[in-house]
Amino acid sequence: MASSEITHRTIETNGIHMHLAEQGEGPLVVLCHGFPESWYSWRHQLPALAEAGFHAVAPDMRGYGQTDRPEAIDQYTLFHIAGDIVGLVDALGEKDAVVVGHDWGAPVAWSAAQWRPDRFRGVVGLSVPFRPRGPARPTTVMPQTQDAIFYQLYFQEPGVAEAEFERDPRVTLHGMLYLGSGDATRSERQLGMVPRGGGFLGGRRPALPCRLG
Repeated sequence: MASSEITHRTIETNGIHMHLAEQGEGPLVVLCHGFPESWYSWRHQLPALAEAGFHAVAPDMRGYGQTDRPEAIDQYTLFHIAGDIVGLVDALGEKDAVVVGHDWGAPVAWSAAQWRPDRFRGVVGLSVPFRPRGPARPTTVMPQTQDAIFYQLYFQEPGVAEAEFERDPRVTLHGMLYLGSGDATRSERQLGMVPRGGGFLGGRRPALPCRLG
């Protein structure tokens, strides 16, 4: 495979069809994106890794982009998503790989390396450190105040986030990316907490289009 350009294909892994972008030849490096992202988040790392002599692969994770998105909630456990990455390594005909994860891709990378050290010879976590399973349910320790709740708690009530996001997906996605970017002002970068009754973006509608490249 020529290392001069990014190519795309779809593979079968762990019962789903997974889209991936790849570049380069050599030892396999798998790049797991976070929320709300896609393979595109790794567009700069793919050529850099290819130039360094690696086969760099960035999938759209389960439920994102051009990869299958099963309807059942119980199909999105860490076991399923880490299993997707093991299956990706199999589908590419490789014995092992280095797995890299950013944001919510980091727990996937940590878990894949922990559960299958025979398949992952190295692991890199960005933004989210390794955190073993604790005695308390994660949602019971997430922050909340009288005025706001942690964004993952906001997602727990069925239909609430969907209704907001689907009113205008383009505005929602651009707003999330902008408010989490370096272009946003300090006062705007408050995506961790969701105002009670105010919606995920707190009623803010950033000017479009925002810079994505």
